[in-house]
Amino acid sequence: MKTVLTIAGSDCSGGAGIQADLKTMLANGVYGMSVITSLTAQNTTGVRSISNVNPEFLSDQIDMVFEDIVPDAVKTGMIPSKELVEVIAEKMRSYGVKNLVVDPVMVATSGADLSNSESVKALKEKLIPLSLVVTPNGPEAEVLSGMKINTKDDMVKAAEKISSECGCSVLIKGGHCGTDADDILYHDGGVFVFESHKIDNQNTHGTGCTLSSAIACNLAKGMTLPDAVKRAKEYITGAISAGLDLGHGRGPLDHGYDIKTNFKNI
Repeated sequence: MKTVLTIAGSDCSGGAGIQADLKTMLANGVYGMSVITSLTAQNTTGVRSISNVNPEFLSDQIDMVFEDIVPDAVKTGMIPSKELVEVIAEKMRSYGVKNLVVDPVMVATSGADLSNSESVKALKEKLIPLSLVVTPNGPEAEVLSGMKINTKDDMVKAAEKISSECGCSVLIKGGHCGTDADDILYHDGGVFVFESHKIDNQNTHGTGCTLSSAIACNLAKGMTLPDAVKRAKEYITGAISAGLDLGHGRGPLDHGYDIKTNFKNI
């Protein structure tokens, strides 16, 4: 069985962060492992408080994973401080991680700020250049590129700029731009468009975590990046379309919508 590691924050309500990542990994047929960067007290309506781990503990977590079960792919999510970014970057470099997916989590679906300017700067300078692909949404891509994004042409230009500055492939998610949910992948000098209509469902808590995790799963299985993104896009579209409706805010996805086992029917 292929293995995937998520390095991200915890969401006690289960819809985003490492909880969403591990559900996605199970649904996509890989063995999931987790390293926690931060504990958040949050639910579908917002984030109440955040408690970050210290760099030494983060380092120990990563070492304990790599010393025993070496992951075939790694994805990162919420990294709330410059010091934590630096630890992760050093470890990814020392362990020679090739299939690294960086989801530059800056703001929660509810609108809560999950990062700061120092950590974003460290992310761009130290971690994203080590990645195979970075997966910002529209507002995150604006921060990383320094450009305003209003159209698909803007998405392409921003992706090219981030790629040239960071030396990696860039997937800009289009859910924040226009009336569709088309994603733009800039990879090896080419542009790939993954078309999708917006689904009539406000329950989108954890979509970024889920998509980046699914991409990591597919890379671990040996898919090319464009194929990994295509398959991940199909998975998340199904998880949103399943119409799970929990909580009083922007609810979670149905990560297990396509799992068919005897244990599902009680």
